[in-house]
Amino acid sequence: MNNRKNAGEYFGSLVFNEGTMRDYIPETSLKAWQESVKNRSVLPEKIAADIADGMKRWALEQGATHYTHWFQPLTGETAEKHEGFLIPDGRDGFRMEFSSKELIKGEPDASSFPSGGLRSTFEARGYSAWDPTSYAFIKDKVLCIPTIFCSYAGEVLDKKTPLLRSSEALDREAVRVLRLLGDNETKRVTTNIGAEQEYFLIRKDLFLQREDLRLCGRTLFGADAPKKQELDDHYYGAIRPEITAFMQDLNDELWKLGICAKTEHNEVAPAQYEMAPFFGPANMANDQNQLTMEIMKRVAERHDLVCLLNEKPFAGINGSGKHVNWSISTDGGENLFSPGKTPAENTRFLLFLAAFLKGVDEYSELLRSSAAYAGNDNRLGGQEAPPAIISVFIGSDLEKVVDAIIREETYDGAYDDALAVGKDVHLQIGRDNTDRNRTSPLAFTGNKFEFRMIGSSQSIASPAAYLNTIMAQELKEAADELEAAGNTKEALTALIRKMLKEHRRIVFNGNGYDEAWIEEAKRRGLKNLRNTAETIPEYASEKNIRLLTENGIYTRKEIESRNEIRREKYCSVITIEARTLDEMIRKGILGAVEAYLNSLTLRYAFEQKLADEAGELGGKLLEATQQLEADIRRLDACADEGEKLSLCSEVLTADMRTCRSVIDSLEKIIDSRFWPYPDYTELLFSI
Repeated sequence: MNNRKNAGEYFGSLVFNEGTMRDYIPETSLKAWQESVKNRSVLPEKIAADIADGMKRWALEQGATHYTHWFQPLTGETAEKHEGFLIPDGRDGFRMEFSSKELIKGEPDASSFPSGGLRSTFEARGYSAWDPTSYAFIKDKVLCIPTIFCSYAGEVLDKKTPLLRSSEALDREAVRVLRLLGDNETKRVTTNIGAEQEYFLIRKDLFLQREDLRLCGRTLFGADAPKKQELDDHYYGAIRPEITAFMQDLNDELWKLGICAKTEHNEVAPAQYEMAPFFGPANMANDQNQLTMEIMKRVAERHDLVCLLNEKPFAGINGSGKHVNWSISTDGGENLFSPGKTPAENTRFLLFLAAFLKGVDEYSELLRSSAAYAGNDNRLGGQEAPPAIISVFIGSDLEKVVDAIIREETYDGAYDDALAVGKDVHLQIGRDNTDRNRTSPLAFTGNKFEFRMIGSSQSIASPAAYLNTIMAQELKEAADELEAAGNTKEALTALIRKMLKEHRRIVFNGNGYDEAWIEEAKRRGLKNLRNTAETIPEYASEKNIRLLTENGIYTRKEIESRNEIRREKYCSVITIEARTLDEMIRKGILGAVEAYLNSLTLRYAFEQKLADEAGELGGKLLEATQQLEADIRRLDACADEGEKLSLCSEVLTADMRTCRSVIDSLEKIIDSRFWPYPDYTELLFSI
């Protein structure tokens, strides 16, 4: 842990940010870099050489020995290959070298990462290219240079490039709309993101005893602990000293890397916690979230803990999400989703709101796909996770404004933003313009939208890129219509009303867990894509392909390759889980049943009843396991990709549920001396 008293002394100390660059790069080169980033222009080689030299000198002073192009392949993780600064210089000498060429370009092998058929072993060359919009940083004495990643043929093989492209598309179309609204000052519009990160912490020694946690990141069985989260005593509760020590250590590491870890607290489930950073530009927020997940795991190890980022590591209690708070701002600092005191009269806000609602309605399948992952399938639909049906919560006041516009009426409702509190001591506090709906996939929370569907282990790059692209498309269509109109003011009023009227169905402020909502959503024509397998045919639809290609995010081939990767990864995760469960049953649980039965003397009637119950359940488990094994063999022999998807999503998951049900029943009756794995009480309540 860092012993310095003032965090301000070391915040960003391991980041080559603008403040640091001023000390290592000539002023003219720094200004040239700033202009290049601002105007998205090519950086002259001389400027790149100055930056490389300054970056090297700074890194060496910080104790760095290597550098790496740090990129985000389609695994959803990060990747790095370390290169040493030190090279031979003559017979016995050496020098420290890092050129502009090494800064700008790297050549990682592209065939060993997921590519969906874009790359193979005989065409393995790939390129990593410096992303000058995100700061370099030092991790483990290695200078990490954020980069994009593409193939020899130029195909996009990472998650960062589409995010950068989508930000440019949104900037272009938003500025265009603002010009039509009379704003001639704004030069740039950016997306800002705050990604709340939920996670679990458990003891490392217990983690190592569970093969399912080690291989799958979640428990594949486990009977409920006598206590779960019924008392609501963990949420915002006093943080235990062991966890406080972890959080302080985590904060130190994040702050050194310029990541403003602002909020930390106990979450709802036992052993569950949350960290929320300060908002930042989308690209940087994405990079920092990837770093945050990595550092969480590493810091936990130092404290003999394990950080679990799986969306549902434990059944019966809350899972972990990553709430992506998404907003749009001008370079003048104005939030374009800020409704102001009188939203019904704020035409700019209403246009951006209407465009967002229209976009979510038209491309709901794409947004649903961005949150589709095997781990998230186990989380969505309950215990504070949103359902699989995409809808937007805007709050009762905005809903009234929307309905008044649709009816062509003047909204005359009051905007009461004060809330009286107390009796003997009378206080007034500000009240937000919406309530908070924790069952909504996309909730308006005052001046931003919170995409609550994303899973805790997932990269935010794709969801953010799709939100950006959808918004860019809707603003483009709005600008086209307004530019073609004779009277812009009248056309604007008509356009807002039209968008709200045609896409009112996507607004839902009610309880997303209510069974009645499923029927209501069906009546409205909203799709219920229940799991990842159901999203795969939807992702590469012609509508989505047109959206992503016309806005310059992907080519058709890149979209199809990503869908292939999604299918492969989903099937791989399910298959690994099935094989892990089978092994744990065969090597652990069936033996425990046998040992338990052998321990019973059967001299007493209750022992006979226990033996009968355990024996019957053991027989059911053996039968269920044999069925699981047979279906794994079916999958291994299957050549048809569609059939494989169906086997994984429908057959293997059902087999595992059957096995789990029997195992959990056995765990409740078998003496703990014989049960081979730590149970939920140990895992969740040992810290």
